[in-house]
Amino acid sequence: MTIKSDSRHLYLQVIDRLKKDIEAGIYQEKEKLPSEFELAKKLGVSRATLREALRILEEENVITRRHGVGTFVNSKPLFTSGIEQLISVTDMIVQAGMEPGTIFLSSATQNATEEDVRRFSCSLEDEVVVIERVRTANGEPVVYCLDKIPKKYFPDNYDYKDESLFTMLDRMGNRRISHAVAQIEPFGYHEKVSPILQCDPETALLVLKQLHFDELDEPILYSVNYFKADKFRFHVLRKRV
Repeated sequence: MTIKSDSRHLYLQVIDRLKKDIEAGIYQEKEKLPSEFELAKKLGVSRATLREALRILEEENVITRRHGVGTFVNSKPLFTSGIEQLISVTDMIVQAGMEPGTIFLSSATQNATEEDVRRFSCSLEDEVVVIERVRTANGEPVVYCLDKIPKKYFPDNYDYKDESLFTMLDRMGNRRISHAVAQIEPFGYHEKVSPILQCDPETALLVLKQLHFDELDEPILYSVNYFKADKFRFHVLRKRV
């Protein structure tokens, strides 16, 4: 069925139509769309108009175009969060109405590296606890977490429950995390992490690196979290100054 023309630019109408078709399930997640020729004919628009609409939909992460292969519908993110909001992965999963879980991979105590010394203002003789986990949502692996905490803040004989490290530090260490300095980076296929998260080869990752501070402005937790990019979407509120 062709689109019904209104006063807006035609490519904007195409965008709305394709979004509605995806929302209605006419085109499923990860499904390949018809060819440009077929889709343009079906919508009653030129291929140039269709291409402009597809370009914008790709920028909005609604679709992915693979040269020589075709155009595919992206999975809709299950989790969205403002990057300015400091919440744990556990809380993010709970807010999405899902059950958080943990696959514990490893824990080790090691001497601080030179990077740890700079991060935590400690010495090379100090010890740091390194924790490697996978966080799950309704049993599905969605985030790979690598966390570092100075040993002096880490409780002895901790049993690595399915809880946020934020909660653990509050409950057992009396150190409340109040803010963090964050850096987010896109990442393609990761030789170690992607298989752990059961990612398809084309599924990208979002890497969130954060140094967390307590209410006394002391750095107490450094985390590197790998999020499945098809499951998570981060946004930020920017104000004009």
